[in-house]
Amino acid sequence: MTIKKIGLVCPYSWDVPGGVRSHVADLALTLQIKGYEVSVLAPVEDPDALPDYVVDGGRPTAVSYNGAVARMSFGVRATRRVRQWIREGEFDVVHIHEPLAPSASLLTCWAARGPLVATWHSSHERSRVLSAGYYVAQTAMEKLRGRIAVSEAARETLVRHIGGDAVLIPNGVRVADFRDQESFSLEGTQKILFLGRIDEPRKGLAVLLEALPHVFAELGRCEVIVAGPGDPEEFNELIDPDWRDRVRFVGSISDEEKRRTLRQVDLYVAPHTGGESFGIVLAEAMAAGTAVIASDLPAFERVLQSGKAGRLFPVGDSNTLGREIVELLTHPQQRQELVEAGNIRVMDFDWDRVVEDVIAVYEAVHLPGEKVEEDLRGQVVGRLAGRLSRETQEQQ
Repeated sequence: MTIKKIGLVCPYSWDVPGGVRSHVADLALTLQIKGYEVSVLAPVEDPDALPDYVVDGGRPTAVSYNGAVARMSFGVRATRRVRQWIREGEFDVVHIHEPLAPSASLLTCWAARGPLVATWHSSHERSRVLSAGYYVAQTAMEKLRGRIAVSEAARETLVRHIGGDAVLIPNGVRVADFRDQESFSLEGTQKILFLGRIDEPRKGLAVLLEALPHVFAELGRCEVIVAGPGDPEEFNELIDPDWRDRVRFVGSISDEEKRRTLRQVDLYVAPHTGGESFGIVLAEAMAAGTAVIASDLPAFERVLQSGKAGRLFPVGDSNTLGREIVELLTHPQQRQELVEAGNIRVMDFDWDRVVEDVIAVYEAVHLPGEKVEEDLRGQVVGRLAGRLSRETQEQQ
């Protein structure tokens, strides 16, 4: 094995659960199990709570990015930490996630050279905040020897904004971690789960809440669990006062709590209205053995095999969503059929399988004895960081 030491870069705060962060954490763990030495660089709020394989990439700042508010780090201090991590790491390969993100990822594109791989996770349009990032990324992309996209939508973002192409390798799920969780439900009480930032309209919480009058009228003992950051008070007007005790907002939950909760509910609902390139949480629900209802976004359709592994409804159609929820919760056999199909489908995303394709990309870009080095030509990074900072402040 010529590749022994791998560096992974996560652009988003390690302290905040999210799709890319979970992807990087699971990839790191899977690579370690396979015998690789792994170091992850990420923005960090609380350095004392870090696992030993994560390196503090600087304190994150709230940035408007891809239709949401993300916590990322950039600027002179972040640049110094990136360069130090590269110099001291002696990595055989560095794998950068979301290389266009104005954070440690984009800084690493500039500060490193050698066997570099990048993964595109999201699909998005240009913005003023990202304009500098795209400008720099276009000149830095030639340094990337391997390009991965987790979905066709993510690949199209690369092709449209930067040029070139990427190999498609889907998001991974540690299926065994979900199936190891205890499964139970209170007798007679059916539970529906929503996961996501409740203050992001594209996550579709309002669509689900508007479907609940029909659901609660048809189902006597049913409750909805809403898990994710945001202010629940903003949604009070969408919930009938007589039913508020049946909608439970639990705030942010850890990865372990997410796995446990997915095992203990009857139905996972993903009413997203856009901005999704894959839908990893759908795969997580399938891994947990929970039936899925999702909006018919193209990314969700692909994960759910056009409705074979989960029920689909038209984007934004709360009436249809309400009927589908009632249909599945009153017909356990239909629900079980979806669970069984999901159990089969999710194995396509199991990390034990997906990681082999990722390692193949590493091996394709690495030459024997080669190491990732600091690129001293990247002194422009300091000016870039200042420009990004100014443009971000103008947006806020």
